[in-house]
Amino acid sequence: MIAAWPLELRLSLLALYDDYGAAIDDDLERWPDFFTPNAVYRVVARENFERGRLWPTMWCEGRGMMADRVTAIRRTSVYVPRQMRHFFSCIRITGETSEGWNVQAHFLVGESTPDGESRVFAMGRSIDVVVRDGDGPHGLRFAEKTCVYDGNLIQSSLIYPL
Repeated sequence: MIAAWPLELRLSLLALYDDYGAAIDDDLERWPDFFTPNAVYRVVARENFERGRLWPTMWCEGRGMMADRVTAIRRTSVYVPRQMRHFFSCIRITGETSEGWNVQAHFLVGESTPDGESRVFAMGRSIDVVVRDGDGPHGLRFAEKTCVYDGNLIQSSLIYPL
């Protein structure tokens, strides 16, 4: 039986995921603000995830590492300029923890390069733990976010978070 989660919570989660995607796309410096101070963020290939191997393609532990990631993207990384667009759907609460909720969502990330080519960059699902945080966006933050991308390869280099 599926629990009847309050509409207010569901709307807050929808707004959290929408704003999370917009921040990555248009204001990357805000990305760490969507997480608790000690949150864990990882990107994992589906094959590894299904085998219980959380060998991440990208991994950050805490907002400090996430802020360092943003600095590296902005100041030290060398890559072809691109515009990313993140889309989230099928956001659903799969359970409750003592501090928050287990939430899953599908993601699709598009990429456009200066030569005019647009394509699907990555797609998959995120498996998250979301907690109440009065200072966080919409009163919520991610305590854990695991982005499991379908397939075993990302089309080009993984620069930006998913």
